[in-house]
Formats: sequence, C-alpha cells, structure tokens
Amino acid sequence: MTVTRRIGLSLGADLCWPQCFEDILAELQPQVEVGGEKIQFELDRVSIEPFNLQKPVTYDVIVDRLTHWYHTSREWIKKAVILDGTYVFNNPWSVQSMEKQTAYCAMMRLGMPIPETILVPPKEYETSNDLQPTLERYAKLFDLEELGNALGYPLFMKPYDGGGWVGVNKIDDIGMLREAYDSSGKFVMHLQAAVAPFEQFVRGIGLGPRVHLVSYDPSAPLHERYRQDVDFLDDDDAQLIRDTTLTINAFFGWDFNSCELLLKEGTWYPIDFANPCPDSQVTSLHVHFPWLVKTKLQWALFCAATKRPFRQNLNWAPFYEIAERDMPYREKLREYAKLADAHFETEKFEDFCKTQLTDLHEVTWNYFGTDRAKDAVRKKVHALFPENEWDEFVDLFWSQIQIWREREKRS
Repeated sequence: MTVTRRIGLSLGADLCWPQCFEDILAELQPQVEVGGEKIQFELDRVSIEPFNLQKPVTYDVIVDRLTHWYHTSREWIKKAVILDGTYVFNNPWSVQSMEKQTAYCAMMRLGMPIPETILVPPKEYETSNDLQPTLERYAKLFDLEELGNALGYPLFMKPYDGGGWVGVNKIDDIGMLREAYDSSGKFVMHLQAAVAPFEQFVRGIGLGPRVHLVSYDPSAPLHERYRQDVDFLDDDDAQLIRDTTLTINAFFGWDFNSCELLLKEGTWYPIDFANPCPDSQVTSLHVHFPWLVKTKLQWALFCAATKRPFRQNLNWAPFYEIAERDMPYREKLREYAKLADAHFETEKFEDFCKTQLTDLHEVTWNYFGTDRAKDAVRKKVHALFPENEWDEFVDLFWSQIQIWREREKRS
C-alpha cells in the first residue's frame, strides 16, 4: 500500500531556500519504505488565514520559519500539534518562551562556561497605574559604573531576548556603558563579560542530529561573516562543539538552531545559542547554503516518513541528573550528547538517509549547477541589494556555491 505524507513550509520573507527545497524534492520524487508502507510525499506552502480549531490540519510535518514573527501562524501551529499530532520544527512553545535569559541560566545549570552575565532593569518602563508606587517601594538604585567595573571591559550590552544583533553594543568604558544604557529605552538588558581576546569564533548550525561547523567573523559584512574555511578544528574541538550544540537543541526541543562559541585559552565559551530558526539565506550562507537545504530536506522527509512523534513537553530531569554527578565537565557533556542522540534518533536517521535517500546527494549536486538554482540566488539578491550591485552579488554567491560542488566532487 502506498501512503502520502504531507510537508508544509511556513514561510515569511524567505525566497531562496524554499525554491531550492521544492525543486530538489520535485526532481528526487522519493518513494521510501518504512514499516511495510511505501511512502510518497506532497509539499505545500502554508497560507495565513482564519482557521477553525476543529478543522483537522493534514500536514505530517511543518517546517516553521514564521511563527516567531506572526501570532496567527504560531497559534495555528500550536493547534496542529495539540489536536492533529503534527510534527513541527521547532517546538513553538519553546521558541516563544525560551529567551536568552532562560537559555543562559539552563546551560549554566548544566555546567557550560557561560561568560559572567548581569541582568539590569530597563531605563524606561511602559506606563501603567501601578508603575510609580511599585518603583517607589521596590526599585533599588544601582550604580552602573560599579557593575561595569565588576565585569571588566570590554563587555557587551544586549537585550535579554530577541536576535538579529538588535540592540547589541560592545562597551569599552563607562562612558560608552552610560550612553548605551541611556539609549536602551524599554529593553531589558544583559551586561555580559566579553571573551577577549578570543582565538576562534565558531558557529555550529544544528539541524536534526547534524551540526555544520562554520568559522565565523562577526565584524565582517553580513555576506562575509560565514567564512569558507574547512578543516579549521581538530577532532576533539569539533566533537565538543557538536555535543554542545545538540545538547542545547535537545534540551529546548529545537530541531534547527545555531550555537556561537568563542575559544580562549583552551576553553570554548557558548555566548549566543538561543537562535531557533537561524539565518537560512544564500546571501549570508553562500558556500554553506547547499548543506543547509539538503539537510533540512533529509530531516523533514525522515520526520514525515517515520511519523516521528512530537515532544510537546520538555523533560529536563535527565540532563539535571547528569549535571549533579561528580565528574569532569567534558564527561558530562558526552553524557548530555548521548541524550541528544537518543532524542534525535541519530542512528535511525543516518540509516534512513543511507538506505532510503540514496539519490539525494547526486540530485542536490546536479541541481546547484542549474539555471533554476541560480534563479533562486538571483531572487534573493534582488530582494536585498541595490540594483547596481545585483550582478556582482549574484556572481559572487553563485561562484561560492560552485566551490561547494567542487569540494563535494572531490570528497
């Protein structure tokens, strides 16, 4: 018997990766066999419209790139999970509630070397009837200079939640700290000790049970931050970053998230890792873009084909049990990673890719040499860059994708 599994793409301004995702799936036309069933796949883009809570959602898997911005889509996806058993990446409740503050605290509980961080009250408040008496009774005056001196300079001031580098400031002295705080408005801010000077900056892009390691330069223009370096880590460091990224993702129920780490004097410090649904655009990922499209497709097909159950409630107790053991941190991290591999069904996934998606790599490799793939690059460039730069950046990103193809051909 042949059954159909349906995959939905919940999208915002994304242009490049959805087109590539759809094109590769249409070319591949996979028919896999799981549990005695022959399975084929359908793919749709999810619309935003009124929905009846009693009307079933027919998607088996939803790839969510939208609900952190649009409440209607978020509530529709929550309904799909609760009432219809839909698998979603990422967990919408976790995405909604797990801001940087919670992420820092949770990973500190697991023993990760998070830089010293202080949360400060906002400079301004939303007006309410209770505001003034509450502040008069309980708001304690604090010395911003004293906090800065306690952390030391340089330090970073950044919102306790959010992303996209909004409101992030590198602070070198008390004058800069006062200026940044005075202009922070209603943001609740973290002051965080800088890991400086650092020796390496790495971003681990976690997608399902896989982690793609990228040398990262935050000071570069956006299209150059993801460097093209390969083999820039030894095996031990690469494994530590993989274990760290997957631990965070499994802990919070995130299928797709990135983790940024800085190396200083032999220690890898996680500094920014509450990034569910991170940047997926060719205009920033370039040579890394085909990996993301292919892996996102593999994970979606695996979750749909195996009817992977969605974990609605997070279970932190097994991680905490390991955290309480008397053992070195690196050994704890290995144990956390075992929990993550069990959560993501790593062996089952890799076997599925090897036996059921045997043609995917060749199809992906061929596709990223076609005019259709270049059209996806062109559309994204036209959406982001001024017209006089279109040809330059289309050629740049396309040439970087061809570097990926050359590497894959040699491997």
